[in-house]
Amino acid sequence: MNATKQSRSKVTSRIEPDPVPPWQSALLQRHQLDIDFLRSALHWFAPLAQLLAEHQKGANRPVLLALNGCQGSGKTTISDYLCCSLTQEFGLHAVALSLDDFYLGHAERQALAHSVHPLFATRGVPGTHDIALLRRTLEQLLDPTRTAAVEIPRFDKATDDRRPKADWDCVTAPVQVVLLEGWCLGATAQSPDSILQPINTLEADEDVTGAWRRYSNEKLRLEMQLFYPLVDQWIMLQAPSFDCVFEWRREQERKLAATLAPGQANKVMDDSALRRFTQHYERITRACLAELPGKVHHLYTLNAQRQVSAYQYRARAGVAP
Repeated sequence: MNATKQSRSKVTSRIEPDPVPPWQSALLQRHQLDIDFLRSALHWFAPLAQLLAEHQKGANRPVLLALNGCQGSGKTTISDYLCCSLTQEFGLHAVALSLDDFYLGHAERQALAHSVHPLFATRGVPGTHDIALLRRTLEQLLDPTRTAAVEIPRFDKATDDRRPKADWDCVTAPVQVVLLEGWCLGATAQSPDSILQPINTLEADEDVTGAWRRYSNEKLRLEMQLFYPLVDQWIMLQAPSFDCVFEWRREQERKLAATLAPGQANKVMDDSALRRFTQHYERITRACLAELPGKVHHLYTLNAQRQVSAYQYRARAGVAP
């Protein structure tokens, strides 16, 4: 189906954030952003929040929204904005989840590195997530008859490990919207032949037999793709190319450094470590950039400065297998 630009006449778009509501001020502080972000969000994403609220009311049940974007594209910030907007402006109880929070713990990845391939010590690709936990959490949150509380795991990137259960979030009230963001959401498994040739030095030098990428590809096919049918609306932040990932990810590291206590500087990656780290994500990120734009409901095209330059809407999407 051909994509069409969403008519602004169908939604309310506010481009001036003055006066700034408390929830928007708090969001800017959380993400270390200035008022220019808010002006952009009000222009591009306030209309999306309205469309998503209308979709939920039409569904008359809890809905799941999935947000794809490469590393550093702004997924967490946009997810937070949409979640707060849906809650504060439309009266919907919205919960934001990150695929990152469902990474296997450090010890579990070390065991996987020992039993399957050393590269699985590094979080990132399918195979390093607890997809069973993710699916259980989603199904519980989306259950309209739920009465029990739902625990939401949280991952600490500074320690490279899942936080203790005492630090997890707990959702007790009924939920109308669940927003899940993740760098490889919507990715589908590649053919066995297409993963034979390495695409970067990490694959060529450290995955000589291809065991790491084959195992990850199978986990994508057998585990991750299975929960895609739960998704009601797909959103994508489309980077210009994979080349932007390093610079955007480096900015994330700088923000992380600003939050760390004295003596934790070793938790932040330098440029050499960061280049190697982003190569773990390269194969699937390139596939998402090539394949997903024509399949999602809401496509936001980003420029190299991570600003939205265009938006396209599709009433129907074909991400689910």
